[in-house]
Amino acid sequence: MTFKQLQYAVTVANTGNITEAAKKLFIAQPSLTSSIHELEKEYGITIFSRGNKGVEVTPEGDEFLGYARQVLEQANLIEERYTGKGKGKLRFCVSAQHYSFAVEAFVELLKECGGDKYEFHMRETQTYDIIDDVAHLRSEIGILYLNTFNETVIRKTLRDNNLTFTKLFTAKPHVFVGKASPLAKKKAISLDDLKPFPRLSYEQGSHNSFYFSEEILSTVDCDKELVVCDRATLFNMLIGLNGYTICSGVISEELNGPNIVAKPLRVDDYMEIGYILPGNIPPSQLTVKYIDILKKLV
Repeated sequence: MTFKQLQYAVTVANTGNITEAAKKLFIAQPSLTSSIHELEKEYGITIFSRGNKGVEVTPEGDEFLGYARQVLEQANLIEERYTGKGKGKLRFCVSAQHYSFAVEAFVELLKECGGDKYEFHMRETQTYDIIDDVAHLRSEIGILYLNTFNETVIRKTLRDNNLTFTKLFTAKPHVFVGKASPLAKKKAISLDDLKPFPRLSYEQGSHNSFYFSEEILSTVDCDKELVVCDRATLFNMLIGLNGYTICSGVISEELNGPNIVAKPLRVDDYMEIGYILPGNIPPSQLTVKYIDILKKLV
């Protein structure tokens, strides 16, 4: 295995096409194909499945490419540290539940470390996909929560994927509502107060188990349910339909505007919000910096 072979494999995965990858790498297509075959043979795996429409990454290839990207990133950091020369774009990816503080930290990281060339990904996504992204090294770090209801299932899923969880902070449950909602006038809100209003939650895809829900108390019966995929839609519906969602209560007015407010929820529960990392790979310098920014913000 060589760094060049790893770069070849990552470029093919990024383009999804051998011909296009060969052009980007300035090598002949047969040479690129041969190099990928040698890499697959060396490790006894199939990284790509080939078809008429190009190439697709296999599940084992997906895992291999995650490690390859980490190796290339570490090599780039060594090159930059000791020669002052960085190669290519700076890359970083976060997968998180829909937390404004995670986005705020991401913005601060980009401002401090982005430089002239970068490719940063902020993936606000489904809970299971956060775990899968970090397990397969598509993301350097994931952010999610635990509580008494989901902890056993989530921790088992993390163990099965060789991931660690580290707590950032513990939050008491709050309710996000629009500033003009009748609920916004209350100092604190009870579950009975919520009954007339539509409850908003995030879609969890094929893993739509209560244990993977982003909102606590997801098993509490509700007559009016609205399920969305993104934070902007959820906030618009909070305002336009006098809806609510149960959350940590942490929100950035600078990023999300002044029209959403958080009110304490009168329940005996908590949200332990933290980050997940691969258990057998040291975090990159960018990951360490991102964690430091998260700690300062929360």
